[in-house]
Amino acid sequence: MTIDFDRKFGRFQEIQKFQPNEDLLRTVKASPQKRLPYVAVEGVVQPVGDPLESKYKPQCFGVIQKVLVEETWEMWNPTSRTWFRRKMNTNKSNNMVPFHLVCPGAFVSKVAVKVQSPLEAVEPYLEQVYHKVKYARDGLLNFVMQDLVGERPFCLEETENILRVGTPLTGFGEVVLEQGRMLKLQPPTNGQPYLLFTSNYQTYLGTHESTATMWKILTAVFGLAGATLLAWTLYRAYQKYERRRGRN
Repeated sequence: MTIDFDRKFGRFQEIQKFQPNEDLLRTVKASPQKRLPYVAVEGVVQPVGDPLESKYKPQCFGVIQKVLVEETWEMWNPTSRTWFRRKMNTNKSNNMVPFHLVCPGAFVSKVAVKVQSPLEAVEPYLEQVYHKVKYARDGLLNFVMQDLVGERPFCLEETENILRVGTPLTGFGEVVLEQGRMLKLQPPTNGQPYLLFTSNYQTYLGTHESTATMWKILTAVFGLAGATLLAWTLYRAYQKYERRRGRN
């Protein structure tokens, strides 16, 4: 497993990193078919048009929004004579507006990279901006439902996750040029993973390096423990063999 992490981390270190600027535009224009099969693009999230507004948090705007509202009910099990909980009436809504990455710190960006199919990316990049659990109050309705049908509401849980406007975002994917100056970041066609994460390129590499180091340490510890257990097992077997030979 350590070897896999080392190989993966080594591949990420070899990937070219760009920002949405003229340098990226020139590189894509000079590439075969005006396409970079797999690179990292580091920028800041900006909507193409009007952003989405948070349902629960004032003055919070984003480009991707996921809202989950879920009820939890308690059901009576007559066999075990106990209550158990079940998720019911789950309501999910996903909203998205087109967005692109612009150069960090740029007041006016002449080059932008439009992010295609962000929901296909495998890295978590949404921020939880709201989460609340509303517990049902005991009342006449609960007692009536409990006696009649063996059911009673327990709680209502609301969660909202958003990719905010202005969030630093780094994407690993394929960059293509269309219509002269329009750059797009899209899922790679060469089988590489499509990644979006809310930090810069160096932070992402540091995270993978820490993970690889952790697996090296765990491998060494478990390897030593396994060797110690094997040696102890062999030693006990040798002792038994010597005792048997002594009795004979």
